[in-house]
Amino acid sequence: MTVRATGRRPVGTSDASRPVGVPGTRRGGTPASTGTARPAGLRRRWLAAGLAAVLVALIAGVSLGPVSLPPGSVAAELLNLLPGVHLDSGLTAGEIAIVTELRLPRVVLGLLVGALLALAGGAYQGVFRNPLADPYLLGVAAGAGLAVTAVIALGAGGEALTGLPLTVPLAAFAGSLGAVAMTYLLGVAGARGRSPATLILAGVAVSAFLSAGQTYLLQRHSDSIQMVYSWLLGRLATAGWHDVLLVLPYFVLTAVVVLLHRRELDVLSLGDDEASSLGLHPQRSRYLLIAAASLGTAAAVSASGLIGFVGIIVPHTVRLLAGSSYRVILPLSMLFGGAFLALTDVAARTVAAPAEIPIGVVTALLGGPFFVLVLRTSRRMLS
Repeated sequence: MTVRATGRRPVGTSDASRPVGVPGTRRGGTPASTGTARPAGLRRRWLAAGLAAVLVALIAGVSLGPVSLPPGSVAAELLNLLPGVHLDSGLTAGEIAIVTELRLPRVVLGLLVGALLALAGGAYQGVFRNPLADPYLLGVAAGAGLAVTAVIALGAGGEALTGLPLTVPLAAFAGSLGAVAMTYLLGVAGARGRSPATLILAGVAVSAFLSAGQTYLLQRHSDSIQMVYSWLLGRLATAGWHDVLLVLPYFVLTAVVVLLHRRELDVLSLGDDEASSLGLHPQRSRYLLIAAASLGTAAAVSASGLIGFVGIIVPHTVRLLAGSSYRVILPLSMLFGGAFLALTDVAARTVAAPAEIPIGVVTALLGGPFFVLVLRTSRRMLS
């Protein structure tokens, strides 16, 4: 039996630049369209869902609290903040002050912090090709914790959690970036061709070292333990427009850099050799994304303390529901991450009212069981 050669490629085979089971790519390392209309439809539908989630979180966050306000009136008052809009919301002057000066900056800060953590988590998962990577992987949490503990314990931030002086967020920001720099120097400086696993191991070592230093400080200054743990468990209670303005530039910078390079994460998922053959510089792209994600995480931590699970749960859930391309994961993670944290903050300040639960505790209570559910769903999909 003879086989006649034809110009068609047999079913199930592919050329060298397009491995079987991997989306195609254009020259220069840009993933190409699969040629079907389904991904675009999903992208539009999920984008609308993400924007709707942000809107719901915004209205709910401003409406709910010790003084409940009608959602319709709140929405009208928020529209009045737009130029040229003048609606009668029916709210008194005091209620308007509650909306614009107390609750709205807190909700906006929650949206920004949640978006940063989820976006950074999605970027880390793409860089390290591990869906369990989170924004604190390279020692950000340990560095911030040690710096804030030192500031509080040594007296520089004696009223840190009531007045929120510049010292505590500045210390958290500097400590976060310092920990990432230590991880980089330990993991990759002076050597070429190191794998991402080396950077992860360096992050584990740096985190352990810095956590030991924090434990030592807490042992020597036991009177500061309550204040330190209040910060470590995360909070948005002292948020004002000043905090929003501090975080906003880092949010814009991180979002622009990460979203502009989201296609490169799809190429990196093919492996460094394949990415290099497609014209991408893997190490340069990887370190640029790590730097941007780490900067955004440091800004989020400096404003809200340590809030866990957002950077793992949100991107991983988006991956399971909306698709595995980072062109979809990163924008949706930013939207759903902000909405998730803003709604979590609503639960933190209303469930045990008039008391307030640390938001980190609420994210852990919600994220732990949900993470188990996500893992079980992922296992069924893989099997």
